[in-house]
Order: sequence, then C-alpha cells, then structure tokens
Amino acid sequence: MSGTTRGRLLATSDIHVRHPENRAVVEAMRPGHDDDWLLVVGDVGELLDDVEWALRLLAGRFAKVVWVPGNHELWSLSRDAVDLRGEARYRHLVDLCAGLGVLTPEDPYPLWTGQGGPVRIVPMFLLYDYTFRPAGTSTKEEALAAAYAAGVVCSDESVLHPDPYPSRDAWCRARVAITQARLDECPRDVPLVLVNHFPLVREPTRILRYPVFAQWCGTELTADWHTRYNVAAVVYGHLHIPRTTVHDGVRFEEVSVGYPREWRSWRTRRPVLRQILPAPTGEPVPPWGAPHDESEHAALQVPPGAPGGPVPAAPAVRSSQSQSQPYRQGAV
Repeated sequence: MSGTTRGRLLATSDIHVRHPENRAVVEAMRPGHDDDWLLVVGDVGELLDDVEWALRLLAGRFAKVVWVPGNHELWSLSRDAVDLRGEARYRHLVDLCAGLGVLTPEDPYPLWTGQGGPVRIVPMFLLYDYTFRPAGTSTKEEALAAAYAAGVVCSDESVLHPDPYPSRDAWCRARVAITQARLDECPRDVPLVLVNHFPLVREPTRILRYPVFAQWCGTELTADWHTRYNVAAVVYGHLHIPRTTVHDGVRFEEVSVGYPREWRSWRTRRPVLRQILPAPTGEPVPPWGAPHDESEHAALQVPPGAPGGPVPAAPAVRSSQSQSQPYRQGAV
C-alpha cells in the first residue's frame, strides 16, 4: 500500500553530542524531502542542555521527530543543570520534547502515511532487566558478579537511578507492562514500526566483543513482540553495531552513530540517516564502509570498564534465526 506523501521515514541513534565531532555530524543531518520524518532512537546525550540542543535542531528541519530515551539521557550527573533522578528525569525529558513538538513514548502512536505506509510508529521506553545473562549464570546477581570479575561494567550501575522503583529491572518490568497493554490495543490491520533504544531480541547481542555486557541490553520479556504483533520493522540502537538483521521474517535496524573513536576508524564517508520506509530493496549498502584490514576493526576495542556502552565485535554470521547484513562504522 502506498503512502500519500513523498516523504521517507529515517532513523538515527547514539549520536552522543557531547563529542564535538558528533555534534558536527548532527549539524549536517538534513531531510531529503520536506515530508521526511526522523526517529531519534536514544543516547542523544547525558546533559539536558545537549539533548535540547540536538532535538530542537532536528525538529526544526524534519517534518516530525520521534524520540525514545536511551540510557545516557537517564543518567544523573552532578554537572547537569537539572538535578532529577529516575522517573522524574524521564518525565522532565518528555515535557522538554512536548515543548519542542517532538513525539515520545507517552504520546499517541502516530500514523506514518508517507512512502511505505500507512504504518503506526510505536516509540517505546523499556530499559533492561539483566535477563540477557552470560553463559554459566542463572540470576541477576551471578551475571553482575561475572561482569565485575571481567572488569566490564556499564556506567548505568552508578549513574542511572531507578527512583521510585527499587531497581532498574523493576522499572523495566513496569515499562514493559505499560507498553504491552498499549500494543494489545493496536488494531492489527495497520502494521507497526517498533522503536526502542535497546534490542527487543537477544540475537543482535551475540556478536558483542564482551558478551557479559548483554545484560544491560534488553529483556527477554519482549522476545516475541515482533511476531505477536503485526510488525513491519523494529528500530533500535545501543550496541554501536549499525546493521540490518532479519528475525522470523521481520527486519531489525540498528541505527547507531557511535563514538568518534569508533567511526573515525573507518574510511568511507556516508550519510548517517538510515532509511526505514520505504523498505530498502536488495542488499543494503554499508553507510560506514568496510574496514580495509583487521587492525581497523581491532581499534574499536575499548578497555574493560570504559564508560558508556558495548563494543563492536566481528561481523555477524548468517543463521537460520538471524540473517545478518552488517553495516560498518566510519568517518562521516
């Protein structure tokens, strides 16, 4: 079914605008058509001023911007101008977006009627619950102990506070319940594009250089959402491994930009906005280009315990469960 406008549905995530190089990347982001929409899939920045700067800029350029929080927006840092934690910080971000005309997980799900539509855009805020556990562990406590022993611990453990919930996993379960109830009410005659900072299935985390980091990357509670509901595509970030995979016939798009130390290692300059709709045809063209040798890929490794997020590993291999078409990171 064709849409009623010429616009495209585009996406980006993990733009981390505290880095001057990434800020320049965002300043260069522009629509190709007046009707283009942009999904901003979390990790814009840690400071509220940075988040506002980026979303204000993008909202002024694209016909509509839809934002979902990453873990970095939820960090509570002493240098931030806003002293809020947990749910209160999230609600402040939602109010900020409302003032900018940016849609959030708290808004009615918008209907995309551009190319590839109509589809319902479903922005979500779900967090993680430590159920993507490393091999040999069966509880959250064992998984965390393995991470600390390996020296690979997400900074969320010290700066992402779950108030008023007793834990981040309790907050996650509450958000999953809220979101699932809304999804259950969606009519099945219009396909959905699910948008969440964290992957909805565990398979994309299998190629992390440090598998123990997967526990901060999602929840098993969403493992069947792409088949339970009428889903056209799933859009996520967080892993800093931009690529396209297919799970159970559903397209998953990891759309992150990542840190300068990651994308500077790659030599091909390409756009950083991923087209979600209309669905690309044929083999995707890697927007970051491929590394010229293995040493470039090795340069992406970050010492254990480095803050901020997971680290890319080798390209994923195709399997019956996950057909992987890796995108590569590089200069923009």
